[in-house]
Amino acid sequence: MSEVLITSGYAPGSIGRAVELHGSYYHAHWGFGLFFEAKVAKELALFFEQSEPARDRFWRLSRDKRLEGCIAIQGAGGEETAQLRWFIVSEPLQGQGWGRRLLASAVDFCRQVGYRRIFLWTFEGLHAARHLYEAFGFELTREQTGRGWGTTVREQRFECTLS
Repeated sequence: MSEVLITSGYAPGSIGRAVELHGSYYHAHWGFGLFFEAKVAKELALFFEQSEPARDRFWRLSRDKRLEGCIAIQGAGGEETAQLRWFIVSEPLQGQGWGRRLLASAVDFCRQVGYRRIFLWTFEGLHAARHLYEAFGFELTREQTGRGWGTTVREQRFECTLS
């Protein structure tokens, strides 16, 4: 039987596999290409190079020691605000509650650290993710047309105030 675990921190291959998951999924479903995949690679590598364990965290969802999903919290905007980033679950593990568990780990970490707000940028059309964000108290606060993904999309910013 396959063992599925959520752990935190860097492990060899984490960056490459997380980039592969993002690149493959968003190309297949949204037509994103080189721009998006390179952006994920650059920003994720920079995250690991500059992260501060007391403020930043990366969680790995692994099946049989292979990364099959991830999520990260990156301190942003001073001591009170964090950004949720690189949230993805591989298609074979979607719909089994793993995304909910990853998001719970990230939100719990934010509470422990003392963040008062979490925000994330996504785009219109990711209905399952939006449903999950809203279940955790995130609210849509801004929409705009943008090309930050390498193609024109309706960008959305969600925010969650922690109590």
